[in-house]
Order: sequence, then structure tokens, then C-alpha cells
Amino acid sequence: MEINKGFGRKELSGEEIEFLKNFTKKCRGDILRMTTLAASGHPGGSMSSIDIYAVLYGFCNVDPSNPFKQDRDRIVISHGHTTPGAYSALGNYGFFDIEDAILNFRSAGSPFEGHVEKTVPGIEWNTGNLGQGLSAACGFALNSRLNNLKYNVYCVMGDGEQTKGQIGEARRFAVKYKLNNLTVIVDKNGLQIGGKTSEVMPDNIKENFEADGFHVIEIDGHNFNEIYSAVKKANEFASPVVIIANTIMGKGVSFMENQAKYHGAALSPADCKKALAELGEPENIDELGGKKKLGLPIKPLKEKKNNFLISNAGNKNIIYTREKNTDNRSAFGNALYDIAKNYKEQNNSPNIPFAVFDCDLEGSVKTGAFRNAFPDNFFESGIEEHNTAVISGALSTENILTFFADFGVFGIDEVYNQQRLNDINHTNLKVVCTHCGIDVGEDGKTHQCIDYFGVINSTFGFKVIIPADPNQTDRAVRHIASNAGNFALIMGRSVIPVILDEENKPFFGDGYNFRYGKMDIIRNGRDLTIISSGNMLTHALKGYEMLKKDGINPMLLNVSCPSDIDTEDLRLAAKTGFIVTIEDHNIKNGIGTVLGSMLAENGISVKFRKLGAKFYSSSGKPDELYKLAGLSPQDLYNFVKKEI
Repeated sequence: MEINKGFGRKELSGEEIEFLKNFTKKCRGDILRMTTLAASGHPGGSMSSIDIYAVLYGFCNVDPSNPFKQDRDRIVISHGHTTPGAYSALGNYGFFDIEDAILNFRSAGSPFEGHVEKTVPGIEWNTGNLGQGLSAACGFALNSRLNNLKYNVYCVMGDGEQTKGQIGEARRFAVKYKLNNLTVIVDKNGLQIGGKTSEVMPDNIKENFEADGFHVIEIDGHNFNEIYSAVKKANEFASPVVIIANTIMGKGVSFMENQAKYHGAALSPADCKKALAELGEPENIDELGGKKKLGLPIKPLKEKKNNFLISNAGNKNIIYTREKNTDNRSAFGNALYDIAKNYKEQNNSPNIPFAVFDCDLEGSVKTGAFRNAFPDNFFESGIEEHNTAVISGALSTENILTFFADFGVFGIDEVYNQQRLNDINHTNLKVVCTHCGIDVGEDGKTHQCIDYFGVINSTFGFKVIIPADPNQTDRAVRHIASNAGNFALIMGRSVIPVILDEENKPFFGDGYNFRYGKMDIIRNGRDLTIISSGNMLTHALKGYEMLKKDGINPMLLNVSCPSDIDTEDLRLAAKTGFIVTIEDHNIKNGIGTVLGSMLAENGISVKFRKLGAKFYSSSGKPDELYKLAGLSPQDLYNFVKKEI
């Protein structure tokens, strides 16, 4: 039958209920088929959630023929292991061929992975590591406001994940920003891997949501009319709503019901046949197993690509002169405001497709000018970095140019899992991390992020840029605003001098063209090559000058894009016969390590040495801490004199 979309009616018709009964019976059979054929997966929770999925994918504003339309409702699955349930509902509603999912579930090279995968039409966000979905849903809910689109967001969650702290962060954000188009549905089956949720870790789900400002509705999660009516009612409230759906793990098969072992255990072929017979479904597991062995090709799936960029972000650069020393973070704040202001003026629009997220550090990360000019595009998330990293990542996939500004230890180290998830989801996030390196100084080792590059460079998609001075920072901000993908823009804390060329003009001034991946030849030379980056380049330049006075003629290079270093630039560096790297970073996994690997992989023979942080530093003035770490200009001078 053709479903009458929407939640405008009082209740479902008898015909619709009968359709849903037959539909979910088929879906439960498919859940068992795909998990048994894969000999792995999570059938229990899928069978407790399938009635919820059937109502949502059936009546929400989603269309299998146009799964990425801008005004679609967003359905986010937080308990990502319930893929068999989600895929069975989507496949049987026509988003893809259900047999492809059954035969290829959890198979190498298949898009139908063990946890929800957004390459599958109808899936909005890759989850799996629990506690992430509500944050992503908040990001999608914000998009409807910023892009002036009317749609609802539904986040389906498990009860076991509710003890995770990030969910509390997301609840508070949703209420603060009045995300009344957001509805949470918790599948409360009372079981998880370790047994009863009440015994693994007690949690007051209803009370926690109520305490943070959600309206709570409780229902029977297997009663189609109650699910439908609760969603209809939720859409009428001015605050976010949570629907607590009381369900049964393994619902529909008597020997699976209320058994925690079926959280993550597939049935044997023999038990699968018994279960299919009980459901009244065809016992065709052997036939499907034969097809699976044939390795039939998977039909191509539709793909979604959204990467909003500012095409003219680099048209007007701010130039900092030698008389105007400042810190790189202020240059970032100035460039951010300038790009947004110019966009608004050029497009003559009251709204701008920008979002900036802060975690109670606005004054330190220098986003104040943007906030004052565009308060509706600035989101103060408080000290809730995990939630903020995912909200900003999700929003960045929705044609909103999104920045997440924070200290390095919070924006990279603390939220590495969330940034990894953003990378997996192919977001378009611009992460801006200030207060990186020993340069943080007096705040001490807990705030001195000395592993920023090594950590974020272990993802496959993030591109790291470490600008050397305010002028290069300005160019870098404009570059990330006008180029697709995830970027991490790294800077220190201190005010630093503008890098000058040999004519005492700003090196990164009017004639400079930022090219991602290229090294900058700050000074030419023949006796050795010194390579540095970021705030440390200022100190390397002082060391260069000391060596020059002593009759040694070094080449000094700035490597601002260590994730993707140009091989020809490295060959040029090696021509002197001796390369020294000096960086404000853990020596084990910094730029020196990457360069050393590149030299070896490209068969470039050269004397090579690294200088970097070998221990956590302490509180103190940055220059004093650099001396303690062996990274001062004098230390560089002494090291070169000893080695040359």
C-alpha cells in the first residue's frame, strides 16, 4: 500500500496498522537472515527497534527516490549496532535492494557495514561508538534554523548508552538553543551486553532528560499507534522531546525475547530456520547462502556530497607590518570576521551560512568580533568539548561553513575520538586550535598541547596547517574557508614578530601566495637546512642569524603543511647535505618524524637530525621553557656547531 506521509492524523488506520505488522514481520526475518549469513551482528536490539524504524522511515518526510533532498527529515541512529534493523527497514521501503544488504552485510568491500554507514541512503551519520548520535542530531537540527529549512530531526538511541556523559552535554545544548524540531526516541529494552542495564550501570533516563528540560513521553515501543501518536505529539511541543519506548530485546521470536546474549550474537542456520518459521517467514537461509557464495555485484548506491565553501575568501588579505606585532590567534579572529562580513555585504543577505562553536574560551581563541557581529551564528557550548566536536562536524556537512575553535588540548587531544568520527563521516569542519606547544607557557603541562600534529595526523582526512606568523595565519584561514574537507589550523599563544624577508618586508605580505603543501624558503643557504614551523620559526630565524654571523650559511625553510609535504621541496632541502628540524612538538611524532620517513621512502640520502620536546614542560615564560627543553635559538646554534 502507499503510505500517507506525515503525522497529521489522530491515529493510524486499521489498514496502516496491518501493513506495519506485515512489514515488520518481513523486516524481522531479514534481520535474522543478514546476521545469520554474516555469522555476526546484533539481532536482539534490531528486533526491539524495528517497529520504531518502520514508523519513522514510513511516515517521516523521507523519500527513497530522492534520499538527500534538503528539506527531508533527518533520522539519526545513535545505537549504530542496530544496522540489521535500520537496513531491513530502509531496504524494504525501497532505498536500496534489500537482498544486497542481506547477502553482503558485514562483508569486505560492502557498504552495508556492521555499524550504520552514511554511504547507505537513509543513514545520516556513522555511529557505532555509543553516545554520539544525539550530538549529531543537534547539528542537523541547527542546520534547519541556519538554512531556513523546515524539517524534523529524530534521534533513535539505546538505553545502555544513556550513561555516557556526552549525551548529557547534548541534552543541555538542545534545551539551551531551543531545538524544538528535535525528538529523541530511546529504545528501552532493559538489556545490554553485560546483562540488565539496571545492573551494569543504573541510570535514571526519564529523570535525567526531565532535569535538563526535555518533555518526556513514555510508550509501548511495539504499539504502532502509540509510536505514531507520540511522534505527532512531540512535533507540537516548543521544547525538545524524548519518547521512552519500552521494548523487548529479540521481539517476535520466543526463544530470543529478553535474552541479553542476542545483543550481539547471530543465530545458527538451524536456529534461524526455527525463528523464521515462528515468524511465518520463508525459511530460505540455505538458498540465500548459496547466492552469497556467488559474490554477486552490489548495485550502486546514491551518494550525498555537501561541502559549502567561500569562493572569494582570499580576495582581500589583511597585512600585518613589522610595527604591528600580534598573535596568530588574533589574526585568525580578524580573518574569520572579515570573511563573514565580506560574504554578507557581497550577497546582500541578512543571513550567512556560517557557524562558529566555542567552549567557554571566546576571549582566548579570539572569536569575539564574529560573535558580536553575528550572534545568531555563534554557539557557546560551555565546557562540553565532546558534544561540540560532533555537533560542529555534523553541521559542517549541511552547507554551513563551520568552525570549532578551542585550545589544542581540548580541540584535539581530549576529543580525538570525536574528530576521528568526523573524519570517518567526511565532514567539512574547520578546527582551529590555539594554545599549542610549550609556547602556552605559564599554564603548564596540562595545557601545553605538544602532540597536536601527531594525534590529528593519524586520521586519514584532516589536513594540518601551522602558520608561522599573523600574515600567514590570515592566508591560511582564507584557504580553509575556500577549500573542502577537514582542516586543523594550529597556533600558539604568544605575540610574535612578523616574519620579514631579507629586504625587511613582510615575507607573507602582498606578493605571497599560500599554496597548500609547499615549503617556504625564508632564507637561502648552502651549508645546512633548518626546517621549522609555527611560532618556532621566529626562534629558528634567530638561530639562523647567529649561525650566519659565525660564517655558517644555512637555508631556512618553513613547513606550514606537514600533512602533505611536497617531495620536490624536500629534495631541495636535502641538497645542502644536512637537515635539522626544530619544532615545538613531541619529538616522537612531529614534523621531524614525518620528514625522516619521507627521506627514507624517497631514497634521499642526507644527514638528518631532529630537535623537539622530549618531556612535558612546566610553568614559566615560553622563552625560559624553550631553554629548559633545548629549543632556544642558542640551543639550535650550539647543536648545529657541534654537528656540522
